[in-house]
Amino acid sequence: MHLLDIRNLSIELDTPHGWLVAVEKFSLTLQEGEIHGLVGESGSGKSLLAQAIMGITDKRTRIIADRLSWRGQDLLTMSVKKRRQLMGRDIAMIFQEPASCLDPGSRVGGQLIEAMPTPEGVPWWRRNHARKEHAIKLLHRVGVKDHQRVMRAFPWELSEGLAQKVMIAMAVSHRPKLLIADEPTTGLETATAAQIYRLLSQLNQTKSVAILLISHNLNSVARWSHNLSVLYCGQMMESGSVKTLIKEPFHPYTKALLASTPTANMSLLPKHHLDTLDGMIPPLQHLPIGCRLGPRCPYARKECVNPPRIATKSGHAYRCHFPLGQEEDAL
Repeated sequence: MHLLDIRNLSIELDTPHGWLVAVEKFSLTLQEGEIHGLVGESGSGKSLLAQAIMGITDKRTRIIADRLSWRGQDLLTMSVKKRRQLMGRDIAMIFQEPASCLDPGSRVGGQLIEAMPTPEGVPWWRRNHARKEHAIKLLHRVGVKDHQRVMRAFPWELSEGLAQKVMIAMAVSHRPKLLIADEPTTGLETATAAQIYRLLSQLNQTKSVAILLISHNLNSVARWSHNLSVLYCGQMMESGSVKTLIKEPFHPYTKALLASTPTANMSLLPKHHLDTLDGMIPPLQHLPIGCRLGPRCPYARKECVNPPRIATKSGHAYRCHFPLGQEEDAL
């Protein structure tokens, strides 16, 4: 049984232009202990997918899916109370801006202790002390050495890296089976970002925590993930194992993301522009007809005015009329 099973999930938003489809028929399966990377440009719908899984969307959002289940339980028909219990116990999320998710008027220590689970078998008069000890252990586990200073500080006194570690400590306090990390290294220095990724990988290896790793940086996510899904304009463009997708991408968008990374442009002269895809992601009210990438795709043909269907080859799924490297096979 899959840990998380999503089939043909669509997300519609209520805007001044009417109801617009932000995510269209997205599918994903996540196994226990798997790190799955979700990559795409800003505005592709990555954060909306995370919010739909967590059940934290508002009334202006409409979710339609053939299946959205957690260990066989239908999340769409689940009661609000039961889903909140599930989210607090089995599924946790790390948000993009950790400092904004903490109460600026309360000290970090108080917020940490409040987020800790109630210890079993501990008398009521020692529960607060037990929660504090548990919070300190988690801070040490996520790499915070001076826990006393951090717990006495207010959120606005912490660096982005420290605030992110505090959020991770809160997220893993209930030992979740799934951790959704939405752009966990945005705005962080390279060394701090690498430390956060190593921490998430350690949680996966030592605690078998499944991780849905969301980012716009394909190179960083591919280094730590087992499988990848590439999202563009709310549609899944390509999905497969990291080794297969990086070695032989079938979709032009995936190829463009790989070509835009600094490691793929090591031979360029100093101050030279990186290889990028022309144009920008279109707004929801002006999505192109047919293939969403069509106006920006260097390989587009007249057949691309028709919406491509998802095809699969050896477990490698892609949405393209003319997949890269496949024309020779067809001859």
